[in-house]
Amino acid sequence: MAICGPKCSLCGLIISAWGIIQLALMGIFYYVEAVALAEDVPEVSSYKNLQDFYSQMSNGYQQNAYNCWIAALLYLITMAFSAHQFWLNNRSSLSV
Repeated sequence: MAICGPKCSLCGLIISAWGIIQLALMGIFYYVEAVALAEDVPEVSSYKNLQDFYSQMSNGYQQNAYNCWIAALLYLITMAFSAHQFWLNNRSSLSV
């Protein structure tokens, strides 16, 4: 049962592919603690010394990396759904 049309499913495929690439790369950059992304790490509330600050920043980077990878997996699910819809639309147009 086709829920969306061929153009909508193709758009979903393209946007999902881009989302997977972008979020996977951002997850990698957060995982290696890229300094350019330091502004996007959750604020460090209070720290007692420099080691505590580094620990909290490292945890923030790691949490953001996991969030990016989870979002990339959700885009993968969206891509699978869009691909299925695209296949259903093309199959029904070929059999007519």
